[in-house]
Amino acid sequence: MRIKPVSNSDLKRMIDRLQGVIEKAAGSPLDGETAQQGDALSRRAAAGAEDLPARGEFASREVTILLADLRGFTAISEEHPATLIVGLLQDFLERMSEVVDRHGGAIGKFMGDSIMALFGAHRPRADDARRAVTCAVEMQIVVEAMNREIRQKGVPNLYLGIGISTGTVLAGVLGSKQFSEFTVIGRPVNLASRIEAFSLRGQVLVSQNTYQQCDHIETGEPMEVYVKGSSHPVTIREVLGVPQLGLKVPRQEVRRGQRVKVNIPFTYQIVRNKTVMPERLHGTILDIGYYGVLAEFQEDLDRYSEIRLELDLFLVAHVVTDIYARMVTSRVERGRCLAGMEFTSVGTETESHIRRFVQLLIQGSEAQ
Repeated sequence: MRIKPVSNSDLKRMIDRLQGVIEKAAGSPLDGETAQQGDALSRRAAAGAEDLPARGEFASREVTILLADLRGFTAISEEHPATLIVGLLQDFLERMSEVVDRHGGAIGKFMGDSIMALFGAHRPRADDARRAVTCAVEMQIVVEAMNREIRQKGVPNLYLGIGISTGTVLAGVLGSKQFSEFTVIGRPVNLASRIEAFSLRGQVLVSQNTYQQCDHIETGEPMEVYVKGSSHPVTIREVLGVPQLGLKVPRQEVRRGQRVKVNIPFTYQIVRNKTVMPERLHGTILDIGYYGVLAEFQEDLDRYSEIRLELDLFLVAHVVTDIYARMVTSRVERGRCLAGMEFTSVGTETESHIRRFVQLLIQGSEAQ
């Protein structure tokens, strides 16, 4: 008889329940050093490893770091009841955790609507990078399935941006007697965070080191970007799918959507390190679609710049102030700086107004 192995998440739940039984039998909760030992054992069980360093001790390991972040979730949370948002986020985190566990990874931490997953930090494998990238593709597929479900409830789509990096880090348990957690420290962790910041809605981006260890994936052309803390550009690629497994990233082909020529002045602010700069600049939108715009700017923007826009959708009597967009293409034409911008965060109400605005322009109609 073949015994089915216990998953990391199931094992953690078993140990948590065992702690509860001990507390009940003892007549009081575990505390002090005993509680610390129990927590450490739970973490080790969840990691599926018995060789984790003691608190304060770190080991050098090659790890693949996956960072995933929900795009525009803050805007959604501001427009719907808290109970719905909490339930939606809980469902999302549970489904993502199951995908990570299925591919042999471990959740490093939850950060609001973001997830850090680690491959190789607890139990190193030769194919950790491959597992991580395949996991990322499946995460996007699961989010797409979630969207089909929640649309029926009148909830806007969820969009996930994912960045992946591979390299040598220090791994260990950091903290105090009151609280400690397993963590990884090093440049690959920072790089994964920078790459994730460049990812658009529904996109998976990987570092060059990760790409070199993944001969099973289909990717777009290499892109060079500058990241904070590095004076040299780094190479990243967009993952399109895993042909061997018949998996494809369900990326929205936003540039193929309806687009209409316009001439709309707008105001924008540059976003740096997730902070909106105070200076207000001006540009002109030359065409607009459901998911982005082609715009003319007064000054050159750095490649992959992110901006916050304000514009007047005059046909629907709505002034937009909550759109964020990132540059995906740029060119100089007749001395003008033109950039294709894809929306990275749009409020639910604004998204509806943009669709109506574009549809009215397509039909050549006036707002009623």
